[in-house]
Amino acid sequence: MGRKPLDVEKIALELIMNDDLSVKKKLAKRIFDIGYKRGIYPSSMHQFYIARGRKEFNGFTVPAINLRSMTYDLARAIFRVAKRNNSAAFIFELAKSEMGYTNQPPIEYSAVVLAAAIKEEYAGPVFIQGDHFQLNAKKFKDDPEREIEALKSLIQEAVESGFYNIDIDSSTLVDLSKPTVKKQQFLNYDTCARLTQFIRQIQPRGIEISVGGEIGEVGGKNSTPEELRAFMEGYRQRLRKGRVGISKISVQTGTSHGGVVLPDGSIAQVKLDFETLRTLSKIAQEEFGLAGAVQHGASTLPAEAFHKFPEVGTAEVHLATEFQNMIYESKYFPGELKTRMYEWIKANCQDERKDTETEEQFIYKTRKKALGPFKKEIMGLSQDVREAIAREIEERFDFLFKQLNSVDNRHLVDRYVTVKRVIVRKRKVKAGESTVQHDTEGAD
Repeated sequence: MGRKPLDVEKIALELIMNDDLSVKKKLAKRIFDIGYKRGIYPSSMHQFYIARGRKEFNGFTVPAINLRSMTYDLARAIFRVAKRNNSAAFIFELAKSEMGYTNQPPIEYSAVVLAAAIKEEYAGPVFIQGDHFQLNAKKFKDDPEREIEALKSLIQEAVESGFYNIDIDSSTLVDLSKPTVKKQQFLNYDTCARLTQFIRQIQPRGIEISVGGEIGEVGGKNSTPEELRAFMEGYRQRLRKGRVGISKISVQTGTSHGGVVLPDGSIAQVKLDFETLRTLSKIAQEEFGLAGAVQHGASTLPAEAFHKFPEVGTAEVHLATEFQNMIYESKYFPGELKTRMYEWIKANCQDERKDTETEEQFIYKTRKKALGPFKKEIMGLSQDVREAIAREIEERFDFLFKQLNSVDNRHLVDRYVTVKRVIVRKRKVKAGESTVQHDTEGAD
């Protein structure tokens, strides 16, 4: 029968509170093993998205949710929402930057999500994604190979941790000073192709990892059809013959991560270009066989915007900041703890403060940085308090699933997603000029 869900919860909390990565890995393995026994499998969206690219289904947008804090409690809430709505097409994700400032290494994040699935008696594929696996433009300019190798190392760690969906963000390398769109996108598509090939080398046997690319940096100018075509044509040329490519493409249509903060700390209304999103999704699907376009930075949009995403054919939408905000602003979140977190921000994040910012703008922009240093205190709140906060946010999750029409799609996931139990093996793979040792995984 395996362990009871309550035992899994204890393991998950111990994993969160322990700072020793080797201990985290041992606890995570216990959770993974229990999950497999209960029919819970970290899985890839690739075949699902390619079927969408063939137009075998449409009409809904997959929510990809970044959990920066209270991951166990909020993941439980998401699984409850999924069960109520008969949904199986949803993603748990964490960005490269978030792994740092929230103090959640990949193995912790994936294991905690699986523990939440066990606790809620959810079964089937669970999609865990590396969001914005991004290259730093300045570091890349100084030493491209070193920056690529650093990202490969993170990809390796994430794949070993059950992240079978990876969004490569080399859009930071786009150079708009170049004379043609193809040349502007060159470093972007070339690097994305190289990293795709690396992912194909290390992915578990029997699992085709879902890889995403990105043509426009979020917060920059809106993406165009010319950029999409230039990226995809160049990417396909650079990808080694026979290698499977990306399944979706992220674009910029007017959002910014965290929203635009006004002087009083509130969020400005953003005008999203849904027609651009419609056009780019159509091109991505019809000309390149992709699931469609992906929208980043959407959680702070007005409520009335979300039903439009499925209407214009958006494949996936990324949601993060609002849930962090709801934790901070919850009536159940202890005021004394929030005060100490804000004081920590004022003492430790002044180098990020702009002269033109008000106190409210500075706090709003940087308060995500306190989530890691105070992770243990937040998870050390009483279960009643954490569950009360999670119930508030659960209502928002339910609203978003319904607005995105991501309901009653379990039959599609069951049809297109193959679940595999994964074990760890050792082998050597080529990484550029050198041979490096990797932990690689094979299907059981």
